[in-house]
Amino acid sequence: MSASSSIQYQFPLQFLNTFGIAAAAHAYLRVTKKEQLLGVYADGAWVSLPKLILGGGSNVLLTRDFDGLVLHIALEGKEIIGGDAQYHFVRAAAGENWHQFVQWTLAQGMGGLENLSLIPGTVGAAPIQNIGAYGLEIKDVFHSVTVFDPATAETRVMDAATCRFGYRDSVFKHEGRTLIILDVTFALPRQWQPNLRYAELANEPGLGAAPTPQQVADAVIAIRRRKLPDPAVIGNAGSFFKNPVVPGAQCAALLERFPNLVHHAQADGTEKLAAGWLIDQCGWKGKHLGAAGVYPKQALVLVNNGGATGAEVVALARAIQADVQARYGVLLEPEPVFI
Repeated sequence: MSASSSIQYQFPLQFLNTFGIAAAAHAYLRVTKKEQLLGVYADGAWVSLPKLILGGGSNVLLTRDFDGLVLHIALEGKEIIGGDAQYHFVRAAAGENWHQFVQWTLAQGMGGLENLSLIPGTVGAAPIQNIGAYGLEIKDVFHSVTVFDPATAETRVMDAATCRFGYRDSVFKHEGRTLIILDVTFALPRQWQPNLRYAELANEPGLGAAPTPQQVADAVIAIRRRKLPDPAVIGNAGSFFKNPVVPGAQCAALLERFPNLVHHAQADGTEKLAAGWLIDQCGWKGKHLGAAGVYPKQALVLVNNGGATGAEVVALARAIQADVQARYGVLLEPEPVFI
């Protein structure tokens, strides 16, 4: 069966994005094997049509219907592929659920990913965003990624240097944005040590002085469930804005005016400001514009209170950006990709 014969038309996307925004795709293909991609990009009927690569839909904001072809990456599979003196190498297909994959690695007796527990989305999206939480980022446990290049119809492997990871950033957001991730390989330490850099995690009740990887994961899960809404209950895309990084001098000037400013020194002399604190201080926590709102327990999370449109979420985000910039001289950058 050809890829084209599996394509569906006017396909609803509301349940394929964690914001729960109602939108439709002109055409839709659930990709369960690489050969389907080869078929699509070899078919002249689809080559020129705009394409949206969709995983778990946890980092996108649909602002309207999509007039092209949605390629929903649903590749499955995970395995331990070997290792060396320092690391276990574990590979997972791009369509695997991220949290379930983390739990699977823990069940195999391998720590390293536990601080990234309960982050919504798929394995394939993790390196694009260089997801991070509680003192750990993907780049810290990354080995390589296999990608399909539509321009050449070739598959190739990219290492960490080629991926150019940054804070919530990678080459896949820039010139590599047309590359389609097929699988990701992680390097998990044989000599595991708990990463308890964040005081909130280290102070979680019941964690103890020498926790296991699963206990750290359980603590992270408990914290996230207290602070963040479940997308299955309240539509959201997690943290909506990046924590802004500013020069040390700018942070010092802000501290003179706002002594309680929450900030974290970076190795390069810059300072990372807490976006949630900035938004909260501007009075947005719990407020809403139309059906789009700011989560009452965490100002960094924008939510769909029921029936919100992408335009309403964008309007809310722009209003928050304007207030924060007017008060603090800092422009907040959204994490989700606006489609």
